[in-house]
Amino acid sequence: MVEPKNVLVTGATGYVGGRLVPRLRDKGYKVHCLVRNAARIEGRGWDDVTVFEGDVLQYESLLPALKDMDAVYYLVHSMAEGMGFNERDLQAAANFGRAAREQGVKRIIYMSGLGEGDTLSDHLKSRHATGDKLRESGVPVTEFRAAQIIGSGSVSFEMIRYITERMPVIFSPKWVRTCSQPIAVRDVLRYLVDCLQVQESIGRIIEIGGPDILGYDQMMLTYGRLRGLKRRIVVIPLLTPEISAYFLNLFTPIPANIGRPLIYGLRNEVIVKDDTARRLFDFEPISYEQAIELAIERNAEDKVETIWSGSLASLGEKDQAEVKLSNVEGMVSEKRQIVIQASASSAYRSVISIGGHNGWLYANPLWGLRALLDRLFGGVGYRGRRCYLELRVGDPVDFWRVEEIKEYKDTHLVRLRSEMKMPGKGWLQYEIGPMDEQKVLIIQTAFYEPRGLMGHLYWYALYPVHKFIFSGMIQALARQVQLMEEVKRGQPVSGPLP
Repeated sequence: MVEPKNVLVTGATGYVGGRLVPRLRDKGYKVHCLVRNAARIEGRGWDDVTVFEGDVLQYESLLPALKDMDAVYYLVHSMAEGMGFNERDLQAAANFGRAAREQGVKRIIYMSGLGEGDTLSDHLKSRHATGDKLRESGVPVTEFRAAQIIGSGSVSFEMIRYITERMPVIFSPKWVRTCSQPIAVRDVLRYLVDCLQVQESIGRIIEIGGPDILGYDQMMLTYGRLRGLKRRIVVIPLLTPEISAYFLNLFTPIPANIGRPLIYGLRNEVIVKDDTARRLFDFEPISYEQAIELAIERNAEDKVETIWSGSLASLGEKDQAEVKLSNVEGMVSEKRQIVIQASASSAYRSVISIGGHNGWLYANPLWGLRALLDRLFGGVGYRGRRCYLELRVGDPVDFWRVEEIKEYKDTHLVRLRSEMKMPGKGWLQYEIGPMDEQKVLIIQTAFYEPRGLMGHLYWYALYPVHKFIFSGMIQALARQVQLMEEVKRGQPVSGPLP
């Protein structure tokens, strides 16, 4: 068999795609990516990766990316609920298959979901139908079907982690005991990479899973045991998927539009019933317990490669449009600046560490209240961060997303775009630059583009609160930077560390 050289990865900003690209590079493949916005993969060190901008819903935009590709990974789907998501998935697959055929692509590798029968959830049915639509193109398709993918930052792991950590007594519907066969993300990635060299995998549907068949109750109790947490699960048969999604929305970072299809999917038994994967691939997947241990370890080490909320698909259809800050008529802003005795690098490190369990520098209870209100009105609420030692374009930071990071010598710019529910568009921006060898200027600007009368009322009604918070934030940031400088210089710390 001639080994593929040129491979294309769609969904490269997503959870699996973002981890697949570096592994393909390590194997020596010439990797290309198809993304809607090339800026969203900045800062990942993929300098040798060719990036194409395009959209699977726009046929013409796919042709340049698919030209001369030996194999392409189709890792695109509607993660969140939205009206007509299944029709969009089918249209996207039809476009992609047609373009792949016309450009002479030799094979498509697609990631799907386990399960069978008429009782499948709408999302699982859509995943299977997408595979069928890709096959209609005539290009050979390798379709991997998996149940829950367990790894640091995966939506399944985060759901297990937050529920188990926060609830000593876990009230669950009866589906909590439905059998499934979770698989570690490292094993999913190995299947995806190794299949390029396994000719027998071409044109096959391959079911993959770990060695353990478990109910969700066993998954949560295993997590609790590994974390030293005593947990009790109480099954309440009358709990509906809607009520379950509502509680998931409140107790975890996973919004209802993601939780609802997850919960509906968990009503179906999802286990491997075909041994093709075992016969074709020469490795044994690790156990569920090992996968959980690795995920916990990665979180503790702050080495999470990708996170489920890193993809715009996690927002739902209405919120997926890329928005960039621009000077428009009606834009309002609230700018504050401060000069402190510190280095630009210390100021930058403080700025990129905000959010998640580090908090928002000032008035954290008010930020928490805003997150709760956002979640109650269908927003994303607090989602945490991918990790705390670095920040890159596209990363979620609670209810913000990193829109831009720029660095030139000692000058830095960090801009976050709001994903909160509000009648307008909002940004929070930090500019950092040295004044001289000992002083640094920090400029903090909140931008807001109101939408209609309600947008203007929203801004001015909350302006006193915003003024209080943003004033406190830049002062708190200055104190944090100065404390970091004292620690770095080995001086006695003049105040409590933030």
